[in-house]
Amino acid sequence: MLSTTQLNTMLTLQDGMNQKVNPQWLSANYAYLRAAMIESVEGIEHHGWKWWKAQHKDLPQLQMELVDIWHFALSSIIIQFDGDIAQSSSIIAQQLASNTSSVMFDGKSYDFTCLDILDNLQLMAGLCAANRFDVPLFIKIVEQAEMNADELYRQYVGKNVLNFFRQDNGYKEGSYHKLWNGREDNEHLVDVLNALDIALPDYSDQVYQGLQQRYPVA
Repeated sequence: MLSTTQLNTMLTLQDGMNQKVNPQWLSANYAYLRAAMIESVEGIEHHGWKWWKAQHKDLPQLQMELVDIWHFALSSIIIQFDGDIAQSSSIIAQQLASNTSSVMFDGKSYDFTCLDILDNLQLMAGLCAANRFDVPLFIKIVEQAEMNADELYRQYVGKNVLNFFRQDNGYKEGSYHKLWNGREDNEHLVDVLNALDIALPDYSDQVYQGLQQRYPVA
């Protein structure tokens, strides 16, 4: 289960990134759960669902979609609590500790512990379309995608910090270099993440510093 420190770190990072995009993001009425719905459907595509043709599950891409969904879900939760990170963290922790295994949707109860990942992704997409997000359902899908809480945290922080790093180094202006010494920045990110302990209290700062040390100086 995600720890309080992990939740606070992710929520703080999400708020920071959203403020970088738009300082008034809390009142901008962005459709975060619509975005989560689309990502849920894309997750279904990466898993493969067509019975009339051969398909192969792309697990890394499916996991990436789940990380993206978590970005949008955290944003939606922060808005619910008017930007209060502590309260947002507390409600997520309560939902995780509840051990809930079912969700009501369209007048029917769904036990998501008995559903496969495709059915759960479809259920999550439906909930998001109805402007709802269920944290226990999401975590179940994360587990079905062969991730645990620590891996979700690791991938989330990595992607968020890389986005920050890109913006801080001219991504919007077009001066950012995505290739560092012949390798893409996300490849360097993997190296940085693999070298760090996620239990570090300043984990996200350490990730940023690791990227900074590798970024070629013009």
